[in-house]
Amino acid sequence: MPFLKVLATAQTAVLARRHLQRLDSSDRRRLAELARRGRRMSGAERDELRRLLAKLGPREFAFAAADRFSPMPLRWLGGRSGR
Repeated sequence: MPFLKVLATAQTAVLARRHLQRLDSSDRRRLAELARRGRRMSGAERDELRRLLAKLGPREFAFAAADRFSPMPLRWLGGRSGR
């Protein structure tokens, strides 16, 4: 059973890497800087962090991760639910 946990962790890491590659090197560096600042960020820095995180495609990442481990294929609608 522990091997399956290692395999799941590796698959999630590969998926995360694909999403991180959506950022260029300067964006990745800036994302790391902002993440280290934590609660000490200004309003403009928080907006910048939101912009950088949006580039990563968090919904697509969450869907892809859930789909990867779901026993049945999930259907991606691509938009927001309820619209």
